[in-house]
Amino acid sequence: MSFEIKIKTILDNFDDVSSDEFLEILDQIMLKFRSNLTVEYLKGKIQKINEITIEFEKKKHCKLLLPYFDWYLQGL
Repeated sequence: MSFEIKIKTILDNFDDVSSDEFLEILDQIMLKFRSNLTVEYLKGKIQKINEITIEFEKKKHCKLLLPYFDWYLQGL
């Protein structure tokens, strides 16, 4: 499965994706962003989400980061 297809799958089926899988993909795409500020922001968000122990809460925070997946697909 290509990387773009994985991202589209997450966007289409967010509720069926684990927060760990979501964060793994986000970790890979954040390095493609041109702005260091954006990369640092996402690193901080990923770190904070990883500190959360309740999956429901992790998913809630992950959902707020979905626009970054759209931006990646649009070519940053």
